[in-house]
Amino acid sequence: MTTARIRDFIRTRRPDGPCLVVDLDVVRDNFQTFRKALPDSSIYYAVKANPAPEILALLAALGSNFDCASVAEIEMALKAGADASRISYGNTIKKERDIARAFALGVGLYAVDSHEEVEKVARAAPGARVFCRVLTDGEGAEWPLSRKFGCVPAMAVDVLVYAHQLGLISHGVSFHVGSQMTKLDAWDSALADARRVFDKLLQQGITLKMVNMGGGFPTRYLKDIPTAEAYGQAISSALRRHFGNQLPETIIEPGRGMVGNAGVIKAEVVLTSRKCDNDNVRWVYLDIGKFGGLAETMDEAIRYSIVTDRDGEATEPCVLAGPTCDSADVLYEKTPYAMPVSLTIGDEVLIEGTGAYTTTYSAVAFNGFEPLKSYVI
Repeated sequence: MTTARIRDFIRTRRPDGPCLVVDLDVVRDNFQTFRKALPDSSIYYAVKANPAPEILALLAALGSNFDCASVAEIEMALKAGADASRISYGNTIKKERDIARAFALGVGLYAVDSHEEVEKVARAAPGARVFCRVLTDGEGAEWPLSRKFGCVPAMAVDVLVYAHQLGLISHGVSFHVGSQMTKLDAWDSALADARRVFDKLLQQGITLKMVNMGGGFPTRYLKDIPTAEAYGQAISSALRRHFGNQLPETIIEPGRGMVGNAGVIKAEVVLTSRKCDNDNVRWVYLDIGKFGGLAETMDEAIRYSIVTDRDGEATEPCVLAGPTCDSADVLYEKTPYAMPVSLTIGDEVLIEGTGAYTTTYSAVAFNGFEPLKSYVI
């Protein structure tokens, strides 16, 4: 939803070209909501969702920890005011020299999912704490994250034993149920797997202490989503079911759920056309597309809410596309998007729920279109 502060900024500043506007008040509210929903879990904001310095500084001041995917993100979190003890190097695919740099900066918590990654951490960050990522099926997620990251639970046991043998501290287990997860019970089976890994390690004299329950918390696009409180209750119930009174330390890594609904992209209609005289589906081209920040429209996985000044008038099905000379730069075609019939060239549109994974996906000037501008208010 577009806040009054965002509307006022766009109206008074009139920024040229497509841009993202993020309302920090919404980010603050989201952080407090997560803290209330899961009061016993440490919040590690997923920096990759939106690394704007203003967002990181706000979250650092509120007491957030940070999940970082690279040395650059680690340095951003430190610059924003976070101590190294509040940072997790959560990427399972790291160069050894990057691990060494993170360790030199004071980071002591690392994700792994293979024996080979354990060996790199042992060489570059001796004595560090590690947690092993376990595969999940991602069922119910609009942006699944399975296969590339993690290993099966049986291998996670071997990986953590190996880490212990190499002098690392085998600290825990992590998983990610998939981004934009809409199933409340999605964490249940993953926590069951985590408990089995805990038990297997205990049989070998290694006591794990932490479960990183990842992100997956959604933001609202076109469909309603459960509340953070509902997710908190479901996760807490699953934790008690599988761990009883011996609850581990827990981490959550909200990214989309922290900043998604705080941002709105202002865009403009560049062209409307049809492919033949009797075409019943109109093409609407915007000045932003997949390469300008809307990469998550790939396979039409994320369907954003789009607001225009002509809403309430008659609509027709439209194919929405971006401005670049690339045939892949089409946002919605398999399921056309209903847009006002009167929508025309030069009209402004607001793409809501775009605070996460937009500026970071618009890192290069493809076709000469500059990366997405960002304003944080």
